[in-house]
Parts: sequence; structure tokens; C-alpha cells
Amino acid sequence: MPHIEPLSRDDLPQYADQFALVEAAMGFIPTSMLTMARIPALFEGFSSLAFAVNSLGEIDRELFQLVAHVASRAAGCQYCQAHTAAAASHLGTAAEKLEAVWEFETDDRFNAAERSALRLARDAAQVPNLTTRAHFDELAEHFTEKQILHIVACISLFGYLNRWNDTMATALEDEPREFAEAHLASQGWAAGKHG
Repeated sequence: MPHIEPLSRDDLPQYADQFALVEAAMGFIPTSMLTMARIPALFEGFSSLAFAVNSLGEIDRELFQLVAHVASRAAGCQYCQAHTAAAASHLGTAAEKLEAVWEFETDDRFNAAERSALRLARDAAQVPNLTTRAHFDELAEHFTEKQILHIVACISLFGYLNRWNDTMATALEDEPREFAEAHLASQGWAAGKHG
């Protein structure tokens, strides 16, 4: 049960355009946004940041979702793990690859570029942050500076979302919950407080 109830989409007609964009991209409106909308400036600021990070276009959409997923897994946010895994699947990532994502260091389904990005995601999401210069030296072998900045922006955006959703006990929507129940149990995913 969430600590603060989200508003209804019907209560927020002023955000119809933003909701339409989010729904077109995700297939639903995240409950977290409906809770943030209780403070319009927070909702608007978050929406602007999320749109900017999501639309940079410097890295592939699938890699973006895998980076977000690994960062969320490292942070322990099951709400965001469900969202990012379902989104990666919609973009064409095979379920088997998603199920093996935590084994990215050794699994043949991940190439060297993906490994460097996912390693940064895992280590940057730790508290305290475990990134070193070596992460960036390795990333530079595969990505441009703008692509590296996009990867870090993705990790940072999900750092906010991980803290928000775990703290608020945000209720998980049906679509990502069903995907997570079917494909993430081997990673220790369980609905828990986001049921």
C-alpha cells in the first residue's frame, strides 16, 4: 500500500498532453507520476528532466533500458526493475537476455560495449558510489563523450526514481508487474511493497 495515495488521471486534466505522450511511449501512466502530481512544480520538473534524458538519442533505446534496469537492480528498486525490463522487452530485448542481465559480465549475450555500460550502471547505483576512472576509460573504448553522458544521465534519472518509488511504496501497474512475475523471479524479483 502506498504511503501517499496517487491522484487520478481524471483529477489532472491540465496534464492531458504529457500523459498522452507517456502513455504512447509506455502503454500506461506510471503511478509514481500520479503521486508526484500532488505537487505540480515537482511533476513538471520531473517530467521535463525525464523527457530530456529519454529523448537525448545518444544511446540505443534498448541499452538505455538495460542500463536503467541494472542501476535499479543494484539500488534494489523492484518497481523500476519491473518497468525497465518490460520496456526493454517491448523494444525487442529477448526475455532470456533480460533474465541473464545480472550475469552480464560473463554471459555471451552481452558484448563488450554493453558490459562497460552495465558495469558503470551497477557500480554507480551503489551507496557509496563505486565508480572509478577505469570505468570511464573502458567506456571511452566504445562510446563518445555524449553517449557516456547519456548513460550517466540515465543512471542518475533512475537513481531519483529508485529512491522515490521505494520510499513512497508506489503501487506497480499491471503490465510491468505481469512481466516481472513471468521473467524476473530468477533475479529475486517479488512484488513486495509494490504489490
